[in-house]
Amino acid sequence: MKVFFITLFVIFFGYTAFSSPTTDSLLSVLKAELANKKVYDDQKEVRIRVLKEKLEAISKTDYLSQYNVSAKLYEEYKVYQFDSAYVYTQKLLYISQTTHDIAKQYESRIKLGFILLSSGMFKETFDCLNQINSHFLNDSSRLEYYALKARAYSDLADYNNDKYHTSFDNQLSMKYLDSAIQLARPESFDMLMRLGDRQIISGMTQQPSVDYIRLLEHYNLTAHQRAMVATGLSSFYSAPSQRDERIRLLAIGAINDIRSSTKETLAIFKLGEQLYHDGNYIDAYTFIQQAMDDAQYYGARLRKIKIAAVLPLVDAQKIIRAENEKNRFLFYLLSIAGVALVITLISFIVFIQLKRLKAKEKIIEEKNVLLEKINNKLTEDTHIKEEYIGYFFNVISGYILKLEKLKRNVERKISIKKYDDVLLAVNEINIKKERDTLFYTFDHVFLKIFPNFITMFNSLLKKEDQIWPKDHEVLNTDLRIFALMRLGINDNETIANILEYSVNTIYVYKMRIKAKALVPNDQFEHKIMAIKAVDILSKN
Repeated sequence: MKVFFITLFVIFFGYTAFSSPTTDSLLSVLKAELANKKVYDDQKEVRIRVLKEKLEAISKTDYLSQYNVSAKLYEEYKVYQFDSAYVYTQKLLYISQTTHDIAKQYESRIKLGFILLSSGMFKETFDCLNQINSHFLNDSSRLEYYALKARAYSDLADYNNDKYHTSFDNQLSMKYLDSAIQLARPESFDMLMRLGDRQIISGMTQQPSVDYIRLLEHYNLTAHQRAMVATGLSSFYSAPSQRDERIRLLAIGAINDIRSSTKETLAIFKLGEQLYHDGNYIDAYTFIQQAMDDAQYYGARLRKIKIAAVLPLVDAQKIIRAENEKNRFLFYLLSIAGVALVITLISFIVFIQLKRLKAKEKIIEEKNVLLEKINNKLTEDTHIKEEYIGYFFNVISGYILKLEKLKRNVERKISIKKYDDVLLAVNEINIKKERDTLFYTFDHVFLKIFPNFITMFNSLLKKEDQIWPKDHEVLNTDLRIFALMRLGINDNETIANILEYSVNTIYVYKMRIKAKALVPNDQFEHKIMAIKAVDILSKN
């Protein structure tokens, strides 16, 4: 019945989606890349880890090598994570100040200015850049300095967005862009990129930037460069008739941002805004939410504010659209029925069904929660049993071999009537050593299953009362008692038999520890039982 209603709705009331096969295909690629973004992030984390290990291995007095590797780490982090990038800019500043290298000090401040601006900290950005004397920079660093100042004023103009300050800020931005363009190598990426940027800032967006187009169509760009150029070029396609091209470029930008693990990104946010205005609220919400996740991960304060202003509106429209579709469906369904009695009957049936459904959903939800707990417990118990079954098979097999060897030895000595040697052979069995070996093996198997047991156990005690194994121990008696309890052996007599203590001694051990616990006595054992096995920890 439900399928029939949905089919009827689609037939009568489906709406035309104003999209082209090209944009639909790119949006599908973007969604697929969103699902795979952890793969790209993991690749970046591997590169970062290798660089960190390399930095750690460098001599503390080799400042040049430290500076070079720290600069590479900054490059990995600068559009990925603000906090980590900030750490390495501070390291670069420290090294350059220690070596009294003025040029490197200014280069480090340019890097610091870039991430401050990316994070939305305008005052700090200008304070940082104003400390730089461009005369001490080489051409490459000076170009980077001018381009960064141009971006700072452009972003500030966009943030102010008024008739008083925006024009002045844009003029300053173009002034610094002109300086950067003069320093750029002819036909280079830097020159063409800055020329395209200048065209946007000057407001000459009636015709698409030929410089951006040349970069996209004829230059071998990195994923990050391609994302920047595509996002910039999308600014020239703001007319309703240019919607498909704008979406295409923003999708290209967002896809390449994901592939380059760029979290300081604008493309996916702009794409979400465009889809929101087009009425595609589902995809708009997905992309804008991803933009918020990226901004939070990177630490882009201003970007988070902008996205936070839009995201609730998109979410609300998504809900309104869903509600409108439901209401429209109900209206036409009731119109087809045409009879008040039938309408009343359908409404009553729907009401009853929804009520029952909610009740069933609540029951199912409760059952699912219970089943999950039971499943986790079964998984843990299975893991413990697997470990200890294998362990006891191994131990028992060892003891059977020893008994077999002893039996043959005794039989042989009895057969040759060496009765005194029989007693000597029996006395060769060292019960204490065997018991110590048993405990030692038990301890190792237990800690393999519960690697955090000792730490979690001691977290329940004050520091001065904590119990830690000595250097020659794996677990001591106190820990072993509660380890047995964690395995489900709660009976004091059973624990006493295993450890060869009296029942009263076991009771005293447990009461003494519970008396020192940070939690009430009746909760202490529950806390012990809540310590997770290693497989459960990895799943949660």
